[in-house]
Amino acid sequence: MTALGSAKTVKTTCPYCGVGCGVLATPQADGSVAIAGDPDHPANFGRLCSKGSALGETLSLGGRLLHPEIGNRRASWGEALDLVATRFRQAIEQYGPDSVAIYGSGQLLTEDYYVANKLMKGFVGSANIDTNSRLCMASSVAGHKRAFGSDTVPGNYEDLELADLVVLVGSNLAWCHPVLYQRLAAAKAERPDMRVVLIDPRRSSTADIADLHLPLRSDGDSALFVGLLGHLAHHGHVDADFVAQHTSGAESALLLAEDWPLDRVAEATGAAAADIATFYDWFAKTERTVTVYSQGVNQSASGTDKVNAIINCHLLTGRIGRKGMGPFSVTGQPNAMGGREVGGLANMLAAHMDFTPEAIDRVGRFWQAPNVATKPGLKAVDLFSAMARGDIKAVWIMATNPVDSMPDADAVRAALEACPFVVVSDMNAKTDTGHYAHVRLPAAGWGEKEGSVTNSERRISRQRPFLALPGEARPDWWIISEVARRLGHSKAFPYRTPSDVFAEHVALSAFENDGVRDFDLAGLSGADYAAIQPTQWPLRTKPIARMFGNGRFFTPDQKARFIPVMPPPPIRPAPGSFVLNTGRVRDHWHTMTRTGKAARLSAHYAEPFLEIHPADAERLNIRRATLVRVSNARASVTLRAVVTDRQPQGQVFAPMHWTDQFASDGRIDALVAAKTDPVSGQPALKMARVHVEPAGARLFGFFVAAQSPALTSDYWAVAPIEGGTRGELAWFNEPEDWIAWLKANFHLPSNARIKTFSDDRAGRRNFAVLEDGRLILALYTSPDPVIVSRQWATTLLTKTNLSASVVLAGRPGADTPDPGATVCSCFSVGINTITAAIAKEGCDTAEAIGQCTKAGTNCGSCRPEIRRILASAMAPLSQSQS
Repeated sequence: MTALGSAKTVKTTCPYCGVGCGVLATPQADGSVAIAGDPDHPANFGRLCSKGSALGETLSLGGRLLHPEIGNRRASWGEALDLVATRFRQAIEQYGPDSVAIYGSGQLLTEDYYVANKLMKGFVGSANIDTNSRLCMASSVAGHKRAFGSDTVPGNYEDLELADLVVLVGSNLAWCHPVLYQRLAAAKAERPDMRVVLIDPRRSSTADIADLHLPLRSDGDSALFVGLLGHLAHHGHVDADFVAQHTSGAESALLLAEDWPLDRVAEATGAAAADIATFYDWFAKTERTVTVYSQGVNQSASGTDKVNAIINCHLLTGRIGRKGMGPFSVTGQPNAMGGREVGGLANMLAAHMDFTPEAIDRVGRFWQAPNVATKPGLKAVDLFSAMARGDIKAVWIMATNPVDSMPDADAVRAALEACPFVVVSDMNAKTDTGHYAHVRLPAAGWGEKEGSVTNSERRISRQRPFLALPGEARPDWWIISEVARRLGHSKAFPYRTPSDVFAEHVALSAFENDGVRDFDLAGLSGADYAAIQPTQWPLRTKPIARMFGNGRFFTPDQKARFIPVMPPPPIRPAPGSFVLNTGRVRDHWHTMTRTGKAARLSAHYAEPFLEIHPADAERLNIRRATLVRVSNARASVTLRAVVTDRQPQGQVFAPMHWTDQFASDGRIDALVAAKTDPVSGQPALKMARVHVEPAGARLFGFFVAAQSPALTSDYWAVAPIEGGTRGELAWFNEPEDWIAWLKANFHLPSNARIKTFSDDRAGRRNFAVLEDGRLILALYTSPDPVIVSRQWATTLLTKTNLSASVVLAGRPGADTPDPGATVCSCFSVGINTITAAIAKEGCDTAEAIGQCTKAGTNCGSCRPEIRRILASAMAPLSQSQS
């Protein structure tokens, strides 16, 4: 990678979650980039999470797609773009505009999104452009529009700090939005009377700051909040003036809520009636209440109803548009909100306009496009289903990996394989989706491209470049514009810089607006694009921090709408099966195309896993750290068993990050049915019914290697480490010739000197290959999960003067402490180091452990785990004292 100009610090925005943290990036003389939080950015005030802190470690050009490719050969930009335009034109001429599609991503910048949306809806004449944001926040969009008449997030992050009660619904804030979690944790530490309620089937790390945890059954959220609405009305906790003057439809919503008394809610949700009553009482009596919700609400076949059930409770109490209160949707991607602004979803037009005759006419006149799409296009799940039927003849996928992230992922893979023409724009040379592309286009990445993003609180921030474009990589807006020109639309796509695109986006937001639409950037007209500071919209005169404080909404009568919600039956496991809950881990992001490059981000969880309750594990004869097979009629995967009471009985949890690039059999979304919310089209990615059983592995292995292997074991999972690769292995049948297997799988020369150690009685074999005191390969095998200090082993590739005996022993010498499994990724602090600080140094708080070991003193995401370790270590002492 090459820095742009002098090595000055550049203010930019993090490319991960929807918190939208400000980042200071400073290129260094040695080619690296120093990363720090921007203390002036109002989203994070200098904080960064583990992923953001490690951004500098993801910028290498290893694995990058650096030039266009047609098939498996290198091509020029001209040849590749001509082919894309030709195949799209042919499909449109022969089959009509709805035979082509674009599938985008919340990783795109607003400028990229704008140009893609304009091309499809304005000039191709089809609304077949959707995005992976459909998978994360479409139900919030639909719920907002039903209640407010617009897709408007009412509040901002400060409201979480000002609230007296924060309700977290389906949100593992500690791991998925860590900086926002740290802001909340700091506020609670300053005001201990603040209460936090966590509503989640799992006792996630966010429970660390919760005063109450309600472990609901999957899809129990609607019943909980419909019951709350009835409780509020029955006990007189109603803002009657607000309801009368500023809302409509309360009677219908309350009529349904009357049928959900406490005992029925408890039966439907599985939560204890006493705990539900406590939550209801706190909500009823706490004026300053914020309800934060995320994927656990949105990723459901009834997600839109869940959103409206939450909003109904805030409307009934008038708790919206004021400090420290309101419903608050936090998005999963850095620019999910920006995509919504430009119409990046198939059922939206542009600038928060819908497919109404007036809006179609307005946008057509603004774009001078006589062929504007007149109806919504195919949403994500429907798009790939249409592709499988043969209705989509050409698709362009940008900055996303649907072969892994879509529900019924194997069917998506088959659809792409059958599609006559697939284009993929990506940074990465190899992704599971890119494998099926006829044309691959090298896109610019974070640190190289310039544009804007909008975070979950409606705050627009700039992403600024600090690295030169590598190879032939180009920004997405440029690539799309070049194809548009080849399709004959040069006049409409004259852009030379992203600021040209942004200026048009601003102008469209203000065009014939005069305050009748929520999205308005008129105040940025003529602004110096380079100097734009983080700011919230709407922005006609000055930024508005909180919407609806005046009681006026964007419905025809300017009143918010109550939406009657009928809770669906809760999802229960069938006899002999489990309900699978999917989600994320602390240090990885989406399908790991970025975080998978950073060694320390794989140190916490280096392979796909399944959380299962101890009672369920015992019943199924599943031992800790063994492999399990998780299956249903759609697919099966193989995962490492994590036996924990964080997971309720009858339910299991697995993260969605692992792909065929990182594991042999870990694509979780292949198990999930393509069932969608009927209003939003968002798939129910959070839940599936599955069977779980021991995988039956007969031999386990762990390795570190200087070169990336080509593995043929029955199970494998790999992760980067400094100097090479680490990996977990398993076999159902042991290789007959170990030496031949090692040479074939690890690219060893025929004359490689392989040192071995065998314990035939225990069935263990260890292997080592060294050259001049440096490790090339170490492999440890055992009939049981391998007991090797992994954190120690992963350092061996950087050491010199090693002896085979030390490597084959599989553990550090007496003079080298074993740090144990990584807890703090920022400072590589292991569990043994933390327990030693407790036992030997007398550390009795997470803060004291941080002072002693540095664990938890950077991003703070590991503090919940540190406190769990502390509680476990202190428990025997407390029992002995009692």
